Amino acid sequence: PVAREITEWDEFTARLDAVDSVEVRPRVSGYLQSIHFQDGAIVQKGDLLFLIDPRPYEAALHRTEADVELAKSRLALARKNFARAADLLKSHAISQEESDIRESNVRQAEASVEETQAAVDAARLDVEFTRVSAPVGGRVGRKLVTEGNLINGGVGTQGTLLTTIVSLDPIYAYFEADEGSLLKYNRLARLGQRPSSRDYKNPVHVALADEEGFPHPGVMDFVDNQVDRGTGTIVGRALLPNPDLSLLPGLFARLRLPGSGQYRAILVPDEAIGSDQSQKFVYLVDGESKAQYRTVKIGPLVDGLRVVREGVGPEDRVVVAGLQRVRPGLKVDAQEEPIPSPPAAEVGGATPATTPASEPPADAHR
Repeated sequence: PVAREITEWDEFTARLDAVDSVEVRPRVSGYLQSIHFQDGAIVQKGDLLFLIDPRPYEAALHRTEADVELAKSRLALARKNFARAADLLKSHAISQEESDIRESNVRQAEASVEETQAAVDAARLDVEFTRVSAPVGGRVGRKLVTEGNLINGGVGTQGTLLTTIVSLDPIYAYFEADEGSLLKYNRLARLGQRPSSRDYKNPVHVALADEEGFPHPGVMDFVDNQVDRGTGTIVGRALLPNPDLSLLPGLFARLRLPGSGQYRAILVPDEAIGSDQSQKFVYLVDGESKAQYRTVKIGPLVDGLRVVREGVGPEDRVVVAGLQRVRPGLKVDAQEEPIPSPPAAEVGGATPATTPASEPPADAHR
């Protein structure tokens, strides 16, 4: 067998979703004057998408600016009248009541200036809102309204839906983990063998339906705060870079997540594992070159080798070929063969191995 450091991976079905998904609606009403994008194009945040006829709002802005000038003129007059009242009051030419009235007129004129200035600010915003820009960068959908149509502005869904935008880079992958996986992850976190994805950005890898392996790396980004009572699952989310925009919202994907911390495991070729009703077994070659039946508990495949959790030690010799010809106690002619070396990134290497045969030789690995 091979002894080396491995990390087990759990696989889930995920659905991709945009980080930002926006419905583009106008804030002001009016005639749609022009459209400034191609359906399905990539847009940047702030790009002009639609232009609403601004002339009514520009006229309203000019009117409110004139109101400000009028209010300022009235304020200047009120201040002069109040200044005169102060001099006249000293010579007892007017009453205290008349002076108070003129002071009140100043306060009212000041408030009128502030009110009309606020109206100018609101009118200026309305003019800006005639330019409907992309609130986020991403891929824009098709235009849902054409030029020349009257569109309604408003808050929330009151405004006419013009188009949609979804961001693409990065992108989310949502998946549901079963209760057993959640309990396992929590137990490993308590034992310090695997950090919780709530506190640590555990690595993930994603593959689309037509892809081999898991070519899209990412990290865990979120775990929900409760288990769904109906399904017994909990929602997790991964964040994936998507520079080539090959991942699209709505696609299904396969996602794998570390199912354990790194540990030293015993691995044997998968063909060395036999099945006997409900249990798995291997044949070992003892010191007398006889085959010994050994039940084992197995784990996942790692680079073509099967993890053996119980039943085999690193110094055992395991039969890997001619398994159907071997019987317990049968003397074998062991021919040692090395297990192929694992990739350079893997820890640990293969050691020589052995095989049985009392009939044609069976191969064995250590």
